[in-house]
Amino acid sequence: MTESPARTWLTQEAYDRLQAELDQLKGPGRTEIAEKIASARDEGDLKENGGYHAAREEQAKIEARIRELTEKLRNVQIGTPADDGVVEAGMVVKAVVGGDEMEFLLGSREIAGTTSIDVYSPTSPLGAAISGRVIGDKVTYAAPNGNEIEVEILAAKPFVA
Repeated sequence: MTESPARTWLTQEAYDRLQAELDQLKGPGRTEIAEKIASARDEGDLKENGGYHAAREEQAKIEARIRELTEKLRNVQIGTPADDGVVEAGMVVKAVVGGDEMEFLLGSREIAGTTSIDVYSPTSPLGAAISGRVIGDKVTYAAPNGNEIEVEILAAKPFVA
């Protein structure tokens, strides 16, 4: 039995931005890099042609980003989660984390550029520890440095852009 891929929660704005980037890379981006490669190839010996090798490297990066965006957009969830106090992607969470009160959005890092609130991935150590929890729950998680950090959920409300 194969596990379905994790869904990525995005705002409509973030989804539109990623879709536009994907469209640009698949169309004009691919055309432009193909022209660079052809032009560099025409310069002669490919073994010592720095422009050709740089263009091929750029092409590999573009193709990797196309694959990444295609996968992310294939498994996307757009919209507002239920206002039920359950911590999940798309929620603004207020919590006491390691003794400090914090407020952050649980969601895709792709949203970080479109909002001033801190964004934590649901797959981060903190995000994984609090996903599915409710207001009043206390949980601990292992930080990347190995320290155990206690978290108490104070509030969880749907994100509004």
